[in-house]
Amino acid sequence: MYFALTFVGLCAIAYLLWRAFGPVARDDHSNAPAESRRTPPPIGPDDDAEFLFELDRREKRGDDSA
Repeated sequence: MYFALTFVGLCAIAYLLWRAFGPVARDDHSNAPAESRRTPPPIGPDDDAEFLFELDRREKRGDDSA
C-alpha cells in the first residue's frame, strides 16, 4: 500500500515539476499576454525613420546617386 501512495506522490511531484519547468505552450490558453506571444510585423522602408531622414537629406542636397 505504501508503494502505491509513494508512486502516486512521485507522479504528482513529477507532473508539477514538468508544469513549472517544462516546455512553454504556444496556444491561446497560456498565461502570457497576447503582445508577448506575437512577433512584431516587419517594418517597411516607408515606416523606417532613418530611411526617411536619409531620403529627405538626399532630396535637399540634390543627390541622386545611390
